[in-house]
Amino acid sequence: MSDRPSRLDLLRFLERVQVGDLQRTRDWIAAEERRLAVEETRRSAPPPPDWLLEHGIGTGRPPVRVHVGNCWDTRTRCKPTTSDAARRALAEGVEPCTHCRPDTALGVLD
Repeated sequence: MSDRPSRLDLLRFLERVQVGDLQRTRDWIAAEERRLAVEETRRSAPPPPDWLLEHGIGTGRPPVRVHVGNCWDTRTRCKPTTSDAARRALAEGVEPCTHCRPDTALGVLD
């Protein structure tokens, strides 16, 4: 009996190597597709609104804070608004965000 692998053993080894290469290529393709999808969503994302009103918890709650549209400290309870509505909310006592300072940006100071 020979210590050398048979031709069939060599062909099966080659097959395992090629299957591994194919899977690696498929993984690279999937990663590139994910990267392109993320890039596309970044390109197609609409610009943030100019102003946001943050509402309290629950249905029908009044606004609790006013934000500049690109503020990093916004919550999921924020809704876009106009500059006039943001000024009116500030004038009615709704708190301005202490981070983005919409009262300064709108020229509404106490």
